[in-house]
Amino acid sequence: MTPPSTDPTVPVGDTVTAETRRAELARRLAAVRERIAAACAAAGRDPDEVSLLAVTKTVPAHDVALLVDLGLDAFGENRVQEAMAKVAEVAALRPAARIRWHLVGRLQRNKARAAVQWAHRVESVDSTRLADALDRAVRRALDEGRRAGPLSVLVQYSVDGDPNRGGAPDGVIDKLADHVATLPGLRLDGVMAVAPLHADPERAFAAIAAAAARIRSAHPDAAILSAGMSGDLEVAIRYGSHVVRVGTALVGERPIASP
Repeated sequence: MTPPSTDPTVPVGDTVTAETRRAELARRLAAVRERIAAACAAAGRDPDEVSLLAVTKTVPAHDVALLVDLGLDAFGENRVQEAMAKVAEVAALRPAARIRWHLVGRLQRNKARAAVQWAHRVESVDSTRLADALDRAVRRALDEGRRAGPLSVLVQYSVDGDPNRGGAPDGVIDKLADHVATLPGLRLDGVMAVAPLHADPERAFAAIAAAAARIRSAHPDAAILSAGMSGDLEVAIRYGSHVVRVGTALVGERPIASP
């Protein structure tokens, strides 16, 4: 029988030892990095141009701590309340780590103040009202000494215009970027997008790349494109993505959180 783990990152009584889980995560991480490197080689791109954002929604803090041990320092969360608790837990488990937390899920305006307490970047800004709420929250946090600078944001582009999926469609995304660029509490760093599940990936990522190019032309400092996930990161890299947001391929299947 395997003795219980003494690693403090694993709950007492957990049937999976820290060593077993660390080995699994290491294998998955190596496979994801190999996919990124191969995609970059096929696209004629430098692998250093593409960073990995580990999406850790519903993933326990001790798994995040193990990923930190394996060299990752950027993590994406979908829900503000879950993230706030997890950020604190991971900070306690790995107090010396310099971790960057990204909000990649849809954000309600009434949670903007909570989000700016922990988020280094919000990748899902899809309306001027949300941008204004974040700007107010950041400026208040700056006045109170709870932040040292503006909040990095990406405007979220919607390929198909489906309002249930979030994102601003063509005809709106450019005006949204222009508006964000005027807000002193925010720093417009680029574009985020999710390819629709059943869309032709080539057409979807071509549209995403075109939108990102327009934003970058109007706002040269908004150079980041965050696009591509576990199932389509190769196509995203071919169309110029700088950040791939990987969850399932990295941490395995996760329980489906309630809406």
